[in-house]
Amino acid sequence: MHDDRTLVESRLKRVLDERIRPAVYAESVPLEVGIWTAPGEPVPVAEGLAAPRTPIAVGDAWGAPWGTSWLTVSGTVPEAWAGRTVEALIDLGFDANMPGFQCEGLVYRPDGTPVKGLNPQNQWVRIAAPAAGGERVLLHVEAASNPVILDYHPFLPTELGDRETAGDEPQYRLARTDLAVFDETVWQLVMDLEVLGELMAELPVESARRWDVLRAVERALDTVDLQDVGGTAAAAREQLAGVLASPAAPSAHRISAVGHAHIDSAWLWPLRETVRKVARTTANMTALLEDEPDFVYAMSQAQQYAWIKEHRPEVYARVKKAVAEGRFVPAGGMWVESDTNMPGSEAMARQFVHGKRFFLEEFGVENREAWLPDTFGFTGGLPQIIRNAGSTWLLTQKISWSQVNKFPHHTFLWEGIDGTRIFTHFPPVDTYNCAMKGSEIAHAARNFKDKGVARHSIAPTGWGDGGGGTTREMVAKASRLRDLEGSATVRWERPAEFFEKAQAEYPNPPVWVGELYLELHRATLTSQARTKQGNRRSENLLREAELWCATAALRCGAAYPYEELDRIWKTVLLHQFHDILPGSSIAWVHREAERTYGAVAEELERLIGRAQRALAGDPAGGRELVFNAAPHARSAVPAGGAAAVAAAGGCSVTERPGGGFLLGNGLLDVAVDGDGLVVSVVDRASGRETVAPGTRANLLQLHPDFPNMWDAWDVDRFYRNTVTDLTAADEVTVAAASEEAVTVRVARSFGSSTVLQLLTLRAGAGRLDIDTEVDWHETEKFLKAAFPLDVHTERYAAETQFGHLYRPTHTNTSWEAAKFEACNHRFVHLDEPGWGVALVTASTYGHDVTRAVRDGDGGTTTTVRFSLLRAPRFPDPRTDQGVHRFRHALVPGASIADAVREGYLISLPERRVAGTAEAVRPLVAVGHDALVVSAVKLADDRSGDLVVRVYEANGGRARGRLSTSFPLAGAVPCDLLERPWDGTRGEVAVAGDGVELSLRPFELVTLRITPGGEAG
Repeated sequence: MHDDRTLVESRLKRVLDERIRPAVYAESVPLEVGIWTAPGEPVPVAEGLAAPRTPIAVGDAWGAPWGTSWLTVSGTVPEAWAGRTVEALIDLGFDANMPGFQCEGLVYRPDGTPVKGLNPQNQWVRIAAPAAGGERVLLHVEAASNPVILDYHPFLPTELGDRETAGDEPQYRLARTDLAVFDETVWQLVMDLEVLGELMAELPVESARRWDVLRAVERALDTVDLQDVGGTAAAAREQLAGVLASPAAPSAHRISAVGHAHIDSAWLWPLRETVRKVARTTANMTALLEDEPDFVYAMSQAQQYAWIKEHRPEVYARVKKAVAEGRFVPAGGMWVESDTNMPGSEAMARQFVHGKRFFLEEFGVENREAWLPDTFGFTGGLPQIIRNAGSTWLLTQKISWSQVNKFPHHTFLWEGIDGTRIFTHFPPVDTYNCAMKGSEIAHAARNFKDKGVARHSIAPTGWGDGGGGTTREMVAKASRLRDLEGSATVRWERPAEFFEKAQAEYPNPPVWVGELYLELHRATLTSQARTKQGNRRSENLLREAELWCATAALRCGAAYPYEELDRIWKTVLLHQFHDILPGSSIAWVHREAERTYGAVAEELERLIGRAQRALAGDPAGGRELVFNAAPHARSAVPAGGAAAVAAAGGCSVTERPGGGFLLGNGLLDVAVDGDGLVVSVVDRASGRETVAPGTRANLLQLHPDFPNMWDAWDVDRFYRNTVTDLTAADEVTVAAASEEAVTVRVARSFGSSTVLQLLTLRAGAGRLDIDTEVDWHETEKFLKAAFPLDVHTERYAAETQFGHLYRPTHTNTSWEAAKFEACNHRFVHLDEPGWGVALVTASTYGHDVTRAVRDGDGGTTTTVRFSLLRAPRFPDPRTDQGVHRFRHALVPGASIADAVREGYLISLPERRVAGTAEAVRPLVAVGHDALVVSAVKLADDRSGDLVVRVYEANGGRARGRLSTSFPLAGAVPCDLLERPWDGTRGEVAVAGDGVELSLRPFELVTLRITPGGEAG
């Protein structure tokens, strides 16, 4: 037989495009349209419905950037259409290739009831089936003219990312507003042909199945009368029935499809627009659930449910009904799909606390899965947090984006730093926006890494980011793929159903230990420094507010601010979303975030101040108390308590021969040269030099920074090829000198920017504090602070949630070389046997560590560099312009325990409050330095119980006693949601007025403590 395959395939494409698809709506009449444009931000629905309209015609321009226009479409069903299915077709000016990234609409009935969303792949609104001739049609559309930020030529700087700079040029032209007859038979023929055509393209050319399908398609095309598609569609479908009925092979890969719309809670749009995107999508999905009995839809992010509950209660009522029916599935159990690299220990825990609690209270749903398809890598501390929240599974997709190394599994056990293992799945379809295309289904089956021992995978299916979610076309394709020869099988299933099946068939999957590092988007650890500092400051203030308010409640009977703390936590958690905290959103988002963080800080400072005043007593008493919120004692002030402290002394400063200054405090000797760079730091206890020979520390370095793509997200390795050392100083002077502290002031200028640094050595402190102020006006540059250390080590420790993890300092393999930019929380630590050094930070996350062997003495120089600032121009063309302040410290002779302590101390500075109290005793104390208290708060259920979270911080086993300063009626281990829990692997036993703890490395335990009387 002659090979006419390409002839038939080309014929199929043209006939579908030019004859059959247009015949789905072969008859149409225009609708009349009126428009009203809201003068500012979106208005309430009632106002939009009532506003006067002016006529607008197809082809007319509408919609300034970020504007809202209300359109009214009206018409009458022709008498000849009686008994047929009639739909309105409304094209606001969509680009079919950009669902979720342009204009969108939400359709309302005249009474204000939401109907469904309008999106590029979803432009229809059902009017009636069957319709009545002469029936009046009246619909309103709330149309959002969101500008296209990420266009066909991506990553071009644009001012459209903020309403203040976007201008008022109309963005769209109305493309279609018709009333039309929907021919379902023709539409079903389109679905048949699309599925079979896409299947053919994935089958081997030599396979009999491909040719069977080809001949059936050819017969169907022969049967269709191109001048009467509607009249011949049924006969054409009969020609395809046989090949569509042929069942899949018993060994076929099995795909659990779940309807989904990954909606970024902010990204190329502001938070307020996400509220509307969620409403449009959920209106679509609840309508589709009513039409399609097999369909199942899952939506994550409790925050998004809370938004529609507040702003679109009618849609929320439909959601609650569908949830109760088991068709609309709350997934993931987190407040938002947050970044997991940068949120602190407590914040990461509270993502699950607030997310799971919302789903439990609103729907009675207990999530077992964590759902994070788009997060930029996963820290080694996350498995324990997931397990402590009562969950057992994790789904993600993003690791498939890694540029260098392909992850070796799709289903596996992920082991965290403490040994907790979580059953984890990466969908091999390699997208969280599956459209049920044949190419996607075939790719999932081919790509699946665990063939031979497993055959299940999941496919999140639907357009995200306001693209409307799953379409009826996707559902139709899935029904044809349910059991189709040559294809993987497809079933609509809830995430829990998939995980139960996958775990049952693969009870002993391979294990991956440690972080799931994404070899991409590394610059998100640095972009938008103000957002990151706002997050860190908020986390610290929340810790303080909970600690001091709980202390005041138990000590003084002060009211505990339950509502305020709950609201503030949710605000902070929202801003940890994986495009806000990483700095990859538009200017509008980060401008609002800075203002929000300011308001959060102001409110938390009030709560802290009120509690501390209650504890300190009358300020007229004259005594000054030092409050210590850190989990370690400082200057004789106990952790979590307050006391009066006498000033310490012992600091000195002298001029250094050749320029600069020598600083000393009895613990460290520091030499600062004439350029203001640190050339020596000697740890007196060991006599050990910290700075590598021939180098200078606290060296600011500037790199060009223009990645190949994803400007705010990425830093490419080649940035290191060019570097400018900022050594020239405008000023090096002694800014302050006393027995208590000495400070050297260093001023520099470069490009259009300036830097002011204060190098401070304090009495009794084994660290050199470095305060840096940068007035930053560079573009496409990367600023680092380098510390070359005289340390020979093959690995270093970086803090993460509830512990730390180790990364190599070498690049033996491609996996190690790919980690050229990584995340830390409060410290990085390097050591040789018997001696180490820590670098601690109050607010920066990105860093790199490299090693080199010196020519002179053959020793090893290990250089740690903190990443301070970047200046990408997309999506925010003025990223981080202006003044920034950073605080770091160099801690020679530090053990891991010292690094942990100093990291907390630099992040939680002391507070001084005048009052009559002699001291404030801590509510709890822990008798082992490795046992760190991460939270002290009152129980959320308002029972009056005290909740204390403790973890082992050093990476070893620790036994200690947690004692209370009040009578103890009882204490029980609980999960993160403060429910009794027996999942603790270590030992917890109540004994007298305390709790005996014996924890394994990095183990986390939450205790619910019931007071037995007044706190003393």
